[in-house]
Amino acid sequence: MGRQWLQKNKEITANKKAKITSKLVREITVAAKMGTPDPDMNPRLALAIEAARKQSVSNDVIKRAINKGAGIGGESVEFETILYEGMAPHNVPLIVECLTDNRNRTGSDIKSLWKNGQFGSKVMFLFDHCGIVEATHEDGGVDIEEAAIEAEAQDVEPLEGVPEDHSGGRFFTDVPDLYKVADALRAAGWNVASAELGYVAKDAITLEGDARTEVEEFLEKIDDHDDVHRIHAALK
Repeated sequence: MGRQWLQKNKEITANKKAKITSKLVREITVAAKMGTPDPDMNPRLALAIEAARKQSVSNDVIKRAINKGAGIGGESVEFETILYEGMAPHNVPLIVECLTDNRNRTGSDIKSLWKNGQFGSKVMFLFDHCGIVEATHEDGGVDIEEAAIEAEAQDVEPLEGVPEDHSGGRFFTDVPDLYKVADALRAAGWNVASAELGYVAKDAITLEGDARTEVEEFLEKIDDHDDVHRIHAALK
């Protein structure tokens, strides 16, 4: 839950693709800084590199991002993770996760983008902090519930936008088990598209018509900000 609202927008403009690439490169940099620069020993980095390659990010750009995060070659960067809480329009609880090298700039920008909601409202207690693995399987007949049990995931839900002849699941894990579950799914023939820590709403809200459109447009404006890394919305 939390990012299904993005699934309806399948066409990616050149500007949107550039923003996605920038965020993927930033994730590589942060992953390399937080762990070893060797993807074979750093699961977060390995998945970040895989995601970047799926968006046709060049090997040179990936290598520079790794070196920057690891402080190799004189380049270094200081990113910090900041969480902002509040309500989107129609009282949809929202957590925005940012990666920034300038806390004051990012905070000011996010607060400005949040003007149609309630910025700063405490909503963290309405979410569970967990691991989230999104994966697909080329066999359309795979039972995602059984796959979740075998991979030792805590829960699973169908993944949106999967071809009819494929299976897809969003697997939820305990925080320490994120990469263990991702590896188990991969070993069982699943293509792991992403594996990350996130926030899942305990009780997601269903909206329709103009109300849903208003919330989606609000979320998209925030998501377009360069410093926004992930958005977790309590919206089905």
